[in-house]
Amino acid sequence: MASFAGTLAGNSRSRVLIVDDDMQTRRLLDVLLQSEGLETTLAENGQQALEVVKTFKPHLILLDLIMPGMTGFEVVMKLKENSDTRSIPIILVSALEDRTSRLQGLKAGAEEFLTKPIDHMDLQIRVRNLLQLKKFNDFLESHNQILETKVQERTNALRESFVESIFTLIRAAEFRDDETGDHVKRISHYSRELAEQLGMDEEFCDLIFYASPMHDIGKIGIPDHILLKAGSLDSAEWAIMKGHTTIGAQILANSSSPYLKMGYDIALGHHERWDGSGYPGGLQGEEIPLPARIMQLADVYDALRSERPYKPALGHEKALDIILNGDGRTLPAHFDPAVLEAFQHRAETMEEIFAGSGEHTPY
Repeated sequence: MASFAGTLAGNSRSRVLIVDDDMQTRRLLDVLLQSEGLETTLAENGQQALEVVKTFKPHLILLDLIMPGMTGFEVVMKLKENSDTRSIPIILVSALEDRTSRLQGLKAGAEEFLTKPIDHMDLQIRVRNLLQLKKFNDFLESHNQILETKVQERTNALRESFVESIFTLIRAAEFRDDETGDHVKRISHYSRELAEQLGMDEEFCDLIFYASPMHDIGKIGIPDHILLKAGSLDSAEWAIMKGHTTIGAQILANSSSPYLKMGYDIALGHHERWDGSGYPGGLQGEEIPLPARIMQLADVYDALRSERPYKPALGHEKALDIILNGDGRTLPAHFDPAVLEAFQHRAETMEEIFAGSGEHTPY
């Protein structure tokens, strides 16, 4: 875990706050995390934790759920209500294994849930992933602040720098499960073509061109053994994989950038379906933001055309037939009818984009 001990700000170590009323648990977590190169501090109750956060400014919090006085649920809600602490990832730790407690903790705003006794490897993976998520949040926020303060004097230069940073983050996420990275490049062109066919204005088309590749940025928070698994995922692994939508939304949330605002809608909603059978929210029809509806069809087309460990690549005509007529797994009812019609009009262009020909050659 030494690879994630540092922060983006420099060589200082990542800071973790450990909150537990049991002294032995505090000491155990302290030893485990310090052995991984992390800087830690301890709190024995919720109120003390809220005070420590103000000065220690942790990058991650490990929080006991059941404590005397203020419970872990209450601490999570207070931290997430405060704009200064809202972005700090929280792992709830508890001996409780019931589903209700897990859901209550996640609903309160916690990012992860660990059950006692704590498995060292499980702890290591979750801490690593959430510290990476925090680094991305901080990095994006830093760029937002620069954009806001310099927008009048350096609009064009900052925009180019910001877009470049976005694609650096996208490539970092995509590299873990797409060796070429061409998928995210094609997605930009697909999405813009569909938006233009729908009659959207130039600003919308520009935004979706740069926002759509952020659809899978949440995969940065999915453990490698699930993300890179060659075979089919079991139900528990699939539940974790589906979490890339909400993780992506967390990374892109609360931004003033129009690119990241649209990226948020796309990351969260690109697996929703018009008929309500998608995830994570089971949204239906126009409840799904238009950028996500466009992205959903673009993503399905590219997935059908691309080789995966679990499937061969399909030709354009076969992919077109599946999208327009269905194959049992993919159905026309999954797509916004207007977006589906736009896809039919631009089908030849979509094929050219996949081939990387002419003006559609990836940037």
